Amino acid sequence: MPSRFANQLERLRDSDTGKAAGLAAAMIVNNVIALVTSVVFARLLSDYGALAALISYLTILTVAGQAIQVSTARDGALGRLGEGEALLRTLERWSRTLVLFTVGATVISILLRQPIADLVGVHSHPWAAAAGIPGGCVYLALCTLRGGLQGIGDYRSVGLSLIGEQGVRLIAGGALAGLGMGVGGAYLGSLVAYVAMSVYCAARLHAQLAPAGRGAWSLGRGVVAATGFGRHVWVSAVPISALAVVQLLQNVDLITAKHRFSESVASAYSVDAVAAKVLIWVAMGASFYLVPETSRRRSAGEDTRGVLLRTLAIVAVCAVPCLLIFAFGAHPLIELVFGRRRAIATDAVLPLAAAFTVLAGTYLAVQYLLALRRSRFLLALAVLAAFEPLALAHSSRSPASFATLVLAVQVVGALISYLIALRRPPQLIVLGS
Repeated sequence: MPSRFANQLERLRDSDTGKAAGLAAAMIVNNVIALVTSVVFARLLSDYGALAALISYLTILTVAGQAIQVSTARDGALGRLGEGEALLRTLERWSRTLVLFTVGATVISILLRQPIADLVGVHSHPWAAAAGIPGGCVYLALCTLRGGLQGIGDYRSVGLSLIGEQGVRLIAGGALAGLGMGVGGAYLGSLVAYVAMSVYCAARLHAQLAPAGRGAWSLGRGVVAATGFGRHVWVSAVPISALAVVQLLQNVDLITAKHRFSESVASAYSVDAVAAKVLIWVAMGASFYLVPETSRRRSAGEDTRGVLLRTLAIVAVCAVPCLLIFAFGAHPLIELVFGRRRAIATDAVLPLAAAFTVLAGTYLAVQYLLALRRSRFLLALAVLAAFEPLALAHSSRSPASFATLVLAVQVVGALISYLIALRRPPQLIVLGS
């Protein structure tokens, strides 16, 4: 009987649903650690709202990385970046290009540190703001490597890298902040985490793809990548634009809140938003399965909608207990976890939780449409993303009303996305294109 149960468990783990659930579980662990990190920083820092605004700025800058991860996973799964050692060579060449790009971008970010800080709303933290662009570049390199791991089906290493990223961020950021670097130190923990996980993902790729006896990431002369990184980015222009829109929908409220509210209210709203975004992380984990599987089925001429609906169901199942907790216990939960001084805007938690649950569904629909190489949805979402900060800048100064407006925007975005994604069978679109 135990043997039979073990076999059934093994089959479930290797099934499509099992792989998707495994990545979603990794993102849940990632989110738990992220929540612990937020609690530590919220209690450690007096101006937690400044850190939240900086992280939102960095998150928007990570858009290119997320898009490149999608296209790298898709093209890697289809063999367009080479197979085996050829794929490894491609990723090595790209990594060298990204190192040079990061150096140049860092210089520019340092020169523009004060204007960036003013735009983000953290006027007294210009050097922390200067770390945003380099952080986005390093994250781009990390996502490229993660995409390579997805492309070869190594979902376990992808999941471990997600968990490791938050773990390193907690340890490094907490240590730097505790050593007197304050908001800047906590913020730099993300950059340290990106570097550490890039090394881990590179090692995993080398272990699986390099021939025996070859040194770690050592290219010989005359090795040519399957495609140049610049061309790969150009081909990914639509995913980059689409995910930029999603990240604006996800993070622009925190930046606007830093301009709209007092320091104490902005910090309180920020911890509400951190707690409310738990489902976004679940959707991100599920999307790591959604994208390559949708690409494979599209290539085979199969109906892909089942993949989207399965990943959406995972998010929906996780959403039920989360929304119930926020509906009946938001204030005591925020007060217990973040402290009394952060529990002054808890009436915003439930509308924010509903808003980001809806956005989690939108995120899956966008990733699905990108995997199908469809882009007609982008203009409508871009208009919506441009409208949101304008509306929030003139909204009520009540955190609850502010959050309700965020929810209304997210509902409109979800309706647009799913009307397009489920309008007709994707395989018919492929055959008719």
